[in-house]
Amino acid sequence: MINEKQRAELLSGAYGLVRENVPLSTLTTFHLGGPCELLIEVTLEKEALRTIRYLRGNGIPFTILGNGSNTLVRDGGIDGVVVKMGQAFSDVTVDGNIVCAQAGALLSKVAQTSFRAGLTGMEELAGIPGSVGGGVIMNAGAYNKEMKDVVRSVRAINREGSIVTLSPEEMAMGYRTSRMMQEGMVVTELEFALTPGDPEKIREKAQDYAQRRSSKQPLEKYSAGSTFKRPTGHFAGQLIQEAGLRGYTVNDAQVSEKHCGFVINNGNATAKDVLAVISHVQETVKEKFDIELETEVRIIGKE
Repeated sequence: MINEKQRAELLSGAYGLVRENVPLSTLTTFHLGGPCELLIEVTLEKEALRTIRYLRGNGIPFTILGNGSNTLVRDGGIDGVVVKMGQAFSDVTVDGNIVCAQAGALLSKVAQTSFRAGLTGMEELAGIPGSVGGGVIMNAGAYNKEMKDVVRSVRAINREGSIVTLSPEEMAMGYRTSRMMQEGMVVTELEFALTPGDPEKIREKAQDYAQRRSSKQPLEKYSAGSTFKRPTGHFAGQLIQEAGLRGYTVNDAQVSEKHCGFVINNGNATAKDVLAVISHVQETVKEKFDIELETEVRIIGKE
């Protein structure tokens, strides 16, 4: 909880754009979740650093939120502060074959910027509906391409409240994990190292992946992307389908009939409904195949 003195300090204007009692359903692609006490939207790296130092120094709990695309916020919302790395912190620049992006920039924006500059390497990642900050922390990927394949460096705020610059080796990126995730770092900026290519071929390749994604995934529905991590030697969606759970529904939450690896909100679901679907899927797959399905989506907040 935030005391009145802390609330007044945070609302003073020194820590970015601040709003009170913001419903997080408006900030997540699942369109679910209760409110947060304060939402701080940062616009500069020094603002992010000042904010994180203040929150940690005063023992105020905080959650970092990018595009809200890999996140399920429970119906009770979040105590403390949500620090949003969003549109106000999303500049993208190109210098030769290096693309530099602030953490709040969408992967799609960075990819499209690179395509216009005649750079190849991000075609597979262009359709991932997240920010680059969240994407690099979880080493997001698609079509056998991951963030670690294109990221040259990361700037982040470490637990000591210092800005550090990490090389690819120092990031320790693995399947849906990274050093930044394990150590609770706050990413502020990334550099992508890409390759010059033929602009027409780049556009064709990007369009091909976009068509594959739209034909096989429920992009027209509210979701957080792939709900489950890929179990070793298997595909989560296939296991869920073989378990007879295609279309399994709890109120307005459902296992997508288009792609069983997605749990969707048909419009009026609650986070509790989605969690009930996830739990049933995990229990059924475990019972039928003795395989543990681990969630890829980040589940945060209180009941």
